[in-house]
Amino acid sequence: MSSVWHSDNRHTETDPMGIIYLGWNGRGIQAAGWKAFSVRLYEEQRRWSPTIVGKQWWGKDLFLFVRKPKEEPAPFEEWLLTTALQLRDRWGRGFLDTFPEPTAAGWHLHAGVSSLQAGSGDLEDDEWYDSLKRALIQGGRSDAIEQRLKRLAFDRILQERRIRAVYQPIVSLADGRRFGFEALTRVDSERFEGPLQLFKFAEEEGESFAIDLLARERAIDGCGALRNDQKIFINMSAHIMDDPHYTPGQTLKLLERRGLSPSNVVFEITERSSIDDFSTAVKTLNHYRSQGYQIAIDDAGAGYSSLQSIVELRPDYIKVDRSLVNHIDRDEMKQHLMGTFVGLARKMGIGVIAEGIERQEELEQVNEMGVHYAQGYLLGRPVAQLE
Repeated sequence: MSSVWHSDNRHTETDPMGIIYLGWNGRGIQAAGWKAFSVRLYEEQRRWSPTIVGKQWWGKDLFLFVRKPKEEPAPFEEWLLTTALQLRDRWGRGFLDTFPEPTAAGWHLHAGVSSLQAGSGDLEDDEWYDSLKRALIQGGRSDAIEQRLKRLAFDRILQERRIRAVYQPIVSLADGRRFGFEALTRVDSERFEGPLQLFKFAEEEGESFAIDLLARERAIDGCGALRNDQKIFINMSAHIMDDPHYTPGQTLKLLERRGLSPSNVVFEITERSSIDDFSTAVKTLNHYRSQGYQIAIDDAGAGYSSLQSIVELRPDYIKVDRSLVNHIDRDEMKQHLMGTFVGLARKMGIGVIAEGIERQEELEQVNEMGVHYAQGYLLGRPVAQLE
């Protein structure tokens, strides 16, 4: 089997080599048709892509043998996965153009990869077989390559601390002073559209504590100018203590480095995150409260369990989602809903924060209704450093 790929003068036996599996999932087209199409596209591909050095058919499944160009700066696994993604998308479009609907309806091209050691021309047949099988198994999931690329990007974010914090002011409506700031996470990665996608992926991968701790560290790093009477609001998952990597006391160490204390910190629990077990969430929050931290429910009104979350978790602050604040001066129903939050908060001794204030009329309306604090572009955009 080691003779199926062909080296040329653009590569040497020591160049990293990998296998890309391409296989179709669908019915209605004979394997011979897919094979004829693949052979044609393979020859076209080799003319413009020096990375492809050979092929091997295994039934109707195609395996391409590729070598990483010397000038390619990306790590080998990332390069191999990205190349497989490009080939899958290009070949998939070409196939659907060749066999348009309804003939190709429901067909999906899967891809998987495996790496080979340098000098792979000397591999035994069973080693080749194992490599082909690894690529085939990975290709069994339609999103396997995207998920692996996300994992590599996630690991790089952790290792290189590739997230940062920006700070948006929260203003007291009683006297106009800056009561505090919300630390908003920003991520610089082409694999994640934003922090919500990053934190969701971390939860799926069992890495919530690692990314949460990094986000806290980056948020607290920029708080050197925070006054003793001001608060920093930091987002937190209600499930953080369930993470097997959870280690207590990390936030306190971060605060002490900046001359801050738990009394400066309010942890925000987002209302969009489902809380299935309130008893566990209460245990988590009580752990932080016992150390002097305060708790806010974020995005109140955005989900279906706002009132239950408030009653069960007994937060110090309610942050009302911008969906209820937007044009509240023109919407009587939104005013009634805001009035419900304000009335409940008054009885329970909770502060109310209106998020997403962008118009003067909205600010005047929530102030008139007894909302304590406000946040939004009208009052201040996020900044990279507190002053």
